[in-house]
Amino acid sequence: VQLQASGGGLVQAGDSLRLSCVASGRSFTSNAMGWFRQAPGKEREFVAGISWSGSTANYAESVKDRFTLSRGSSRNTVYLQMSSLKPEDTAVYYCAADRGGVVLTTRPPYWGQGTLVTVSS
Repeated sequence: VQLQASGGGLVQAGDSLRLSCVASGRSFTSNAMGWFRQAPGKEREFVAGISWSGSTANYAESVKDRFTLSRGSSRNTVYLQMSSLKPEDTAVYYCAADRGGVVLTTRPPYWGQGTLVTVSS
């Protein structure tokens, strides 16, 4: 089982970036998926989660109105469109999938390897 995250990079404040997460090894079409992030010296935190159907997404307050989470047509891929990036968004972003289909909980059992996003001021 693998969640392959990609799309990270170095951008300037105000720029946009899109992260992708592709699932392989098993189907996650019935599972909630989403993203967490961990900044240097800080604990891992929830960023956004999306239901199995893609109809419901929820966001951390710090990214609401700037980030948009969506699922691909196959529902085994999720995309995190990040806009108006700030230096405080700098972190390793981890894709995750949960056992349930509605909500991405705080401790999902499936994790990707992470992709680094660096936002310069």
